[in-house]
Amino acid sequence: MTPDLNISLKPFHFFASEEKSNFFTRIQNENQVEEAVHWCHENNYPFLIIGSGSNILFTKNFTGLIAKMEMMGIKKTNETPSDVTLQVAAGENWHHFVSYCVQKGWGGLENLSLIPGTVGASPIQNIGAYGAQIQECIEHVKAYDTLTQQWINLSNKECGFGYRTSVFKILPNRYIITHVQYILQKQPILKTDYGAIREVLHDKGIKNPSLANVAAAVTQIRTHKLPDPKILGNTGSFFKNPILPKEKYTELEKSFPNIIAHPISDKEYKVAADWLIASCGWKGIRKGNVGCYEKQALVIVSYGIKSGKEVYDFSEEIIHAVQTKFGITLDREINVY
Repeated sequence: MTPDLNISLKPFHFFASEEKSNFFTRIQNENQVEEAVHWCHENNYPFLIIGSGSNILFTKNFTGLIAKMEMMGIKKTNETPSDVTLQVAAGENWHHFVSYCVQKGWGGLENLSLIPGTVGASPIQNIGAYGAQIQECIEHVKAYDTLTQQWINLSNKECGFGYRTSVFKILPNRYIITHVQYILQKQPILKTDYGAIREVLHDKGIKNPSLANVAAAVTQIRTHKLPDPKILGNTGSFFKNPILPKEKYTELEKSFPNIIAHPISDKEYKVAADWLIASCGWKGIRKGNVGCYEKQALVIVSYGIKSGKEVYDFSEEIIHAVQTKFGITLDREINVY
């Protein structure tokens, strides 16, 4: 393997800051995965696998190898009267894949329409939106274990899925995902209970929605709420919605009766980070080349940053404000390097 040298990372991530990587390569097959890992081991360099860069913030130059995952392909591996199983390469564009499934009438992914990124990133973050999480559709993930230098299939359980996390995020760079196997339904039960989806369907006079109706509703909602990263650099939701023990939430509600949250179990509540940030006065605020998006406080946007550290420092101020007012520490959803 002969990597490119001293490459600007600006075209390869949504914030488009100007950090560089000492070495850069592209991965288009599984042999190149092994070659990249072996090259790094031999030369004692760290490595990072990226997809579209939709969930990354670089705050400094990367002193190793960055490999862009570009493996492509969608393959049907099994079909029954009730479901279909698809093996999808990690480099496939996520929204294009969702649209393909909706067109085929295969359900399970429609609520995840228009989420930026690639298929390979979907299990890492356990992506979710509007009442759905990707763990509900994943059968297994094929990956290269960089520790044992073996190819493995991790079952849904072995992926260790949690809220916006997985074993792939907990153990970064241990596993390089090349394919994800999904099971989708031929007669899906649509999830339309989420308030915004209900409102869009109602406004359109749709009483018995189809897969395409739900996907279109989600696309409309996301388009309205989130800025186009080609115009304003952003990674969508920058922070996770914090999960609080019921006791702490109950105490918080006494002081802030308008707080937006919902129970996720008998013992825990998920609090809307958007509400917390907006309540601290950050919605629509701009400082230099960084701002908090005017339509959605969870989104930090770039107005032409040079360094990702500008975004990081801005996010630190938001975290401090929320901690000071509510006693809650926000966690970043994105990966910071």
